[in-house]
Amino acid sequence: MSVEKELLARSQSKCELCSVTNGLKVYEVPPTAENTAEQSALVCNTCLEQIEAPEKTDPNHWRCLNDSMWSQVPAIQVIAWRMLTRLQGEGWPSDLLDILYLEEETLAWAKATGEGNDSTEDVIVHKDSNGTTLQAGDTVVLVKDLNVKGANFTAKRGTSVRNISLTYDNAEHIEGRVNGQHIVILTKFVKKS
Repeated sequence: MSVEKELLARSQSKCELCSVTNGLKVYEVPPTAENTAEQSALVCNTCLEQIEAPEKTDPNHWRCLNDSMWSQVPAIQVIAWRMLTRLQGEGWPSDLLDILYLEEETLAWAKATGEGNDSTEDVIVHKDSNGTTLQAGDTVVLVKDLNVKGANFTAKRGTSVRNISLTYDNAEHIEGRVNGQHIVILTKFVKKS
């Protein structure tokens, strides 16, 4: 079953955040290791746009989190925590954050992108060989031929790796697909394209 079909069944064909039924898309909650339903959410265009562009955030739209934050799905809990943290200055989100409980592993996932961190010491930043900051979903190019251990092939210099995932606990590792294989790549061997 495809991820989208799993999400449609899980959400009953509604946005898992605000319950809208049209314009639904699969959103992989960063940082993701692989494209699975457990690491994704089905969201509407409005929610997706505001998640990805904080400057477009309409605080009143996110009052829907009063209900969706109680979801048993960790990916939804992570999005709810991140949006409530982003909107804390509004007042009402602070009250919801105070009563929101996340398992330790889910909270670590929610904090993995740096959202809600007061100090920059705890934030893991992935940088390519040129020092450019990498984000989940970026496309990178290999700057060196790499022998892929266990897969018996060499990833050639200049190979493009699309839709990378960041390893949330190691700033030197990213993940992506090369020749159909999901591999871990050292950031010092890639440049953002």
